[in-house]
Amino acid sequence: MGIYGRWILPRLIDWTMRAEDLAPYRGRLVRPARRRVLEVGIGSGLNLPLYGPGVEAVVGLDPSAELLRRAAPLAAHLAFPVHLVRAAAEAIPLAEGSVDTVVMAWTLCSLTDARAGLGEVRRVLRPGGELLFVEHGLAPEPGVAAWQHHLDPLWARISCHLDNPVDRMLREAGFDVIELRSGHLGKGPKPMTFMYEGRARRAAGADPWPSGTPDAGSSDPGAAP
Repeated sequence: MGIYGRWILPRLIDWTMRAEDLAPYRGRLVRPARRRVLEVGIGSGLNLPLYGPGVEAVVGLDPSAELLRRAAPLAAHLAFPVHLVRAAAEAIPLAEGSVDTVVMAWTLCSLTDARAGLGEVRRVLRPGGELLFVEHGLAPEPGVAAWQHHLDPLWARISCHLDNPVDRMLREAGFDVIELRSGHLGKGPKPMTFMYEGRARRAAGADPWPSGTPDAGSSDPGAAP
């Protein structure tokens, strides 16, 4: 990973994620979180102060050492333990069925292999556990969607995809989407601001991980108790 990935991109992500317009989404996102929580793509930890009293412990996963370094001061001053783990969503180092809630905030767009990442999320969720998500993605307006498809190859160079059909991706990965809200952010370019937010559960009868994805087993350096 070069200078861009180690230093420039983490700072760009942190700056972008601090936008005031995103704060209401964060509050709604984490409100239902309960017990043992895994936050995939925790970044600089902006969601941590928003977790409620129903949370017992949080594992914060991120591939960026710089973003985890920025999250550490927030993690150190909370009423529940926070374990920060440097790892990718495509290979979550937690045991199957070990968490009650998974939180993803503007993370899916940056995954190298979204199918594998969602398969791992599904694997580590206990039966009845929930995935809480807010993501930007494919807009329903044909004109906006056409621009998203056109711009996506360029946007992917900064580790972000514009045209993810988020609800369809969740269903294809074996989730039942039990709550979904969507719409444009309100300001900003429409190809970059169509939001999906909601809750999903592992679909009954779904395989615990996609074919060909190994079980991460019990190698659990940051597992919540």
